[in-house]
Amino acid sequence: MALLVTLLTIVLVLNIIFAITVVFFERRNPTAAMAWLMVLFLLPPIGFLFYLIFGQNYTQQRMFVIKEEEDRQYLQETLLGQYRELSERTYRFTTPEAAEFRETISLFLKNNRAHLTGRNKVDLYTRGEEKFDALFAAIHGARYHIHIEYYIVNNDELGRKIVRALAEKAREGVEVRLLFDAVGTRNWGRSRKAFSELTRAGGEVGAFFPSFYRVNYRNHRKIAVIDGTVGFIGGFNIGDEYLGKGPLGFWRDTALRIEGRGVHLLQLRFFLDWHYVTGRYPGPAPRPHYFPDPGTPGTTPIQIVSGGPDTRWNPIKEGYIKLINSARESVYIQTPYFVPDDSVADALRIAALSGVDVRVMIPCKPDHPFVYWASLSFIGDLLDAGVRAYTYDDGFLHA
Repeated sequence: MALLVTLLTIVLVLNIIFAITVVFFERRNPTAAMAWLMVLFLLPPIGFLFYLIFGQNYTQQRMFVIKEEEDRQYLQETLLGQYRELSERTYRFTTPEAAEFRETISLFLKNNRAHLTGRNKVDLYTRGEEKFDALFAAIHGARYHIHIEYYIVNNDELGRKIVRALAEKAREGVEVRLLFDAVGTRNWGRSRKAFSELTRAGGEVGAFFPSFYRVNYRNHRKIAVIDGTVGFIGGFNIGDEYLGKGPLGFWRDTALRIEGRGVHLLQLRFFLDWHYVTGRYPGPAPRPHYFPDPGTPGTTPIQIVSGGPDTRWNPIKEGYIKLINSARESVYIQTPYFVPDDSVADALRIAALSGVDVRVMIPCKPDHPFVYWASLSFIGDLLDAGVRAYTYDDGFLHA
């Protein structure tokens, strides 16, 4: 009996220590802190083990703090002048529409060091065939370098076709670098032949966070940069299902093809992520050939905003809140996973109650059932405030 009391006392003391640790590391996210505290006290023997695997820990936090500081130093010189011009209202916008969003642009510049570029040309794609036709055309036309960064590169017909095209360009002497997420692209683990083909051809391959110890720290970016003059960004991963060949049928997503200085922002993002994975920046220094003068191909202004555990704040969420709070007429949201935290849900509810036309669209069929049910629950809470909800019925909505 005495042994049992001693063991229970030890468990209680450890749980209190663990709880203090959780509160400290999750102090910026009260909702997450409360959730993990419930796990700790409902499952005292194993709750903290779950937290170490799926939550936060000092080592990982410190690692991303170091990454953030390195990124900050790399970007600082570029941003100081623009930040000063926006603060002093002397910045010359390329379009009147961009000037209307001065405050949001300034927010992203401050909370994410997101440089604003003007005079870009942008093409919009909503079908996988269009996006990948354009990407293949850019790859085949590459003369100097190709930088590809995707969460998922599936081991299927499209994935192998992409990798073969990259290997072919590498054999021609083009610099080719492929960065993929180790969890998202896990099915290559059964067949690394195509990646080996790329490396044998002279290409370089990097895996983001190959350790499964931190399954929730993933790189979901989908970026391609060719010769520093053409860039792609959007929601499409690389795989047959994104061409509508999967069980969900037609895949509705959004991607952009960019020409102009906005491509430099994608290049810079790739540089930072590549450096984090490999410990080095692409190519020998100095690197001006990666950032060629694009001229003035268009008139569209672009900011590239990145989020993740390597950012001090949550810039994308803060941007959503700023835009929702600034809305005077309408807020239209399309998302496959509608799971807003309290601050975003409150902003949507307040906007709807203030007379703003707030609409949310989600897929009619889920790819992750539990997240889908959570989405329905969150939407249900907003209906009473006047938010209108819709489902996309022509396939799977991932935009």
